[in-house]
Amino acid sequence: MKNKHVLISGASLAGPALAYWLSRYGFQVTVVEKAPALRESGYKVDIRGVAVDVVERMGMLADVRQASTAMRGGTFVNSDNKPLATMSADFFNGRTERDDEIMRADLSRILYERTQDQVEYIFADSITSMLEDEGGVQVTFGSGIQRTFDLVVGADGLHSNVRKLAFGDEAQFIHQLGAYVSIFTTPNFLNLDHWELYYYAPGKFVSQYSSHDSSKAMNFFFFHSPALTYDYHDSEQQKQILAKAYVGAGWEIPRLLDYARVAPDFYFDSISLIKMEHWSRGRTVLLGDAAYCASPASGQGTGLALVGAYVLAGELVTASGDYQTAFARYEQAMRGYVAVNQKLAGAVKDFVPQTQSEIWLRTQVLRALQYLPWKSIIGGKMMRDTQEAANAITLKSYEHAEEVVSRV
Repeated sequence: MKNKHVLISGASLAGPALAYWLSRYGFQVTVVEKAPALRESGYKVDIRGVAVDVVERMGMLADVRQASTAMRGGTFVNSDNKPLATMSADFFNGRTERDDEIMRADLSRILYERTQDQVEYIFADSITSMLEDEGGVQVTFGSGIQRTFDLVVGADGLHSNVRKLAFGDEAQFIHQLGAYVSIFTTPNFLNLDHWELYYYAPGKFVSQYSSHDSSKAMNFFFFHSPALTYDYHDSEQQKQILAKAYVGAGWEIPRLLDYARVAPDFYFDSISLIKMEHWSRGRTVLLGDAAYCASPASGQGTGLALVGAYVLAGELVTASGDYQTAFARYEQAMRGYVAVNQKLAGAVKDFVPQTQSEIWLRTQVLRALQYLPWKSIIGGKMMRDTQEAANAITLKSYEHAEEVVSRV
């Protein structure tokens, strides 16, 4: 098999998932990650539909089940922390009994543990330049090291460095949806136990939950806004933006913002899609959010990453390393699945009520849903839309190609 030396940029989810499959198929894989170690931060993520099948084929389903968040439900509260409405954990999340929810950091750890002995990981470094010729891609790293690889994969997220080097500025591809999110850890000062609290202010939403580690709580801030200009590398500037957006918003927000100022895992970014005409150029190909980010609003980013990794690796081994054929088949297989899942993000415009009267109305509906028989109808509609997207691809079996490789 040709073109066996592969460099993957990004060690979050998509990169290690691809590394798993490629190493299993006999490729020699290097993963480079700019962070000094695996990122231990991040929110809970959903694994639904065919992504569950992929995890099962990786032999990781038991590990995922064991690390499940096991959330029991959540309560909408007012500014005085008084309960307004309570929902089961799966009501808004579009999950079936077979699907699961896991902390992003836990899934990242599982993928890393499954690949660390077969894959070369380089932390605290990144790609600064790529020069392609007939013999491969000469890569220069920030450390000054130069190496040549047959293929380069950008699995480095919404603000992909590889995409910028190979395709140009992200402004060509990013589609902002008029909202921003922030995620960070605080002490569990509300004493939550596998439970989540939700709070609305006009144009804003905050949630807090605690899962396995009862000493800590994860916090999710969401607010609508026109496009903001800021440096996505400058967390101090981002903290200022967040604090300004939530002035006078009530509830526990002032206390949470105090914690945000010192949170080592502070995250802030826009709710955005990435749309590209092509996901590959020469020997470079993009995967996951770098190629087709569906935004947190879709709830399907993890599924797209896991399924995309499975398909890309499978097509590369099937094509015996013929990257032009493999990249074309990868795109052909994934395009429809991506489009349906990106469409889910359209719901972001209605995610948060914009006025106090709209919040009051939303609250009355939520209260009523606890008792009215059409709770199952509304929940069923939400479930169907999400599940249709989560299953909008038929997974091919690449077992035959794997058997051929094992005999070589």
